[in-house]
Amino acid sequence: MTLPTHSGTVALVGRPNAGKSTLLNALVGDKIAIVSDRPQTTRNRIIGVLTTDRGQAVLFDLPGVHRPHHKMNTRMMQQVRSALDEVNVVLHLVDASEPWGGGEEYLFGLLEPVRVPVLGVLTKIDLVRPKGRLLPLIDAYQQLRPGASVIPVSALAGDGLGELLGELFGALPAGPPLYPADVTTTQTERFFVAEVVREKLLERTRDELPYTSGVLVENFEDRGGLVHVDAVIYVERPTQKGIVIGRAGAMIRSIGQAAREELERLLGVRVYLGLHVKVHPRWREDARLLAEMEPGAADLGAIAEFNGRESTPVSGSGAVGNGNGELDGDGDGEGERSGVG
Repeated sequence: MTLPTHSGTVALVGRPNAGKSTLLNALVGDKIAIVSDRPQTTRNRIIGVLTTDRGQAVLFDLPGVHRPHHKMNTRMMQQVRSALDEVNVVLHLVDASEPWGGGEEYLFGLLEPVRVPVLGVLTKIDLVRPKGRLLPLIDAYQQLRPGASVIPVSALAGDGLGELLGELFGALPAGPPLYPADVTTTQTERFFVAEVVREKLLERTRDELPYTSGVLVENFEDRGGLVHVDAVIYVERPTQKGIVIGRAGAMIRSIGQAAREELERLLGVRVYLGLHVKVHPRWREDARLLAEMEPGAADLGAIAEFNGRESTPVSGSGAVGNGNGELDGDGDGEGERSGVG
């Protein structure tokens, strides 16, 4: 007997650093979202598409739930609330390796009015020893949400993912898929490139620039076998600009080389990546700039549209764009352009 196909949208919700992006990548099987152990790495809704013989789940990796202090953070929380109003299922991720605090209670309150199925997901169980420590956590969760399913998982080790998918597809409504089977994300090429650059920036400046930097791709051109990209790294103070550039440009060359190599590995083609650094003291309050940094393809209202290059979903490996290339360096007045040859 053929099982009915289930399809729908799923929100991955949790506190900062709960493991949402790692779980998204593990479920989809591709690198869709950047990963860092710094809280609030995810600033925009990232969409991954998982297609199996059970159906299709369109997964939204959302910013970590927190109390906003800047316009950027307010926009992040607006994305969370908007998704909770429109999805078919919510995966509530709770870090099993850390004690619960007031932030977790705040998130339970945020989910209280949600009228779609909410599945509890205890993450990072590979860090929990002995495993018997999970039982009190499951009990505590079900006391706050009586009758809820709670699935312990380790996205890195792959533990519990089969059970999670079984619960997830059982909760999704019956219906045809929203996307072709080979699509793994709907993110635009510009946004994906910006996220890879930001990941390499976070890896190398994690202590100096945890939240005060952002990346905007100003130019993206496919020149037939070579993608030419110009991206701007925004910081708030001149001292931060100096950190990003580094001694004799060493830091920005390292960031650029790592980002270019990752993009070429994902794309299988050549990439030219020019990086600039600009000081904007209030960039996190600049509504126009924040809107430009957001992924336009992630709008729920346009979820089934595939018209135009900038909204073309990514298929196969989850890669976007194509190209090869090198970074070259010179100053450009307001910003700084640098790289590796």
